[in-house]
Amino acid sequence: MSLSFTINGKAHETHEDPNMPLLWFVRDIAGYKGTKFGCGLGLCGSCTLHVDGQAVRSCVLPISAVAAKSVTTIEGLPDGESGSVQRTWLELQVPQCGYCQSGMIMAAAALLSDNPDPSDEDIDAEITNICRCGTYPRVKQAIKQAAELKRNGDATSLTSAQTSTVIE
Repeated sequence: MSLSFTINGKAHETHEDPNMPLLWFVRDIAGYKGTKFGCGLGLCGSCTLHVDGQAVRSCVLPISAVAAKSVTTIEGLPDGESGSVQRTWLELQVPQCGYCQSGMIMAAAALLSDNPDPSDEDIDAEITNICRCGTYPRVKQAIKQAAELKRNGDATSLTSAQTSTVIE
């Protein structure tokens, strides 16, 4: 059985087991290492990426579920969506260990795409990713600041060196 989908705008066709978790395809076959494995149960959110613009937990999503769809990893977020989020993440020094941060950024970018002015309650409801270091107050502050930057049209894109600091 052949499956086709795109990752970061690049077409992929595979004959892998349709039950293979999308996370393994993204990391091990497509080579995008920014998406992380955490719990393997879809609970922690380290593996969050976008499928047709929606945040999903890729460790429990089989590749068959993304046939003919568009997948975006942290490496593929357009500057307009991620620039302000990654910028505020760096400015506010959100990451402590950083392991969960690519998933957090993906969840935050999806939230801001759907809701350009989220309340604290909106953030609490939508950002269900787990951060073992407990950086939740900085995450919330970064999301609010990124929303403000986006509203004001000041989503200056980051250099590739700054971006790799956030996603690695």
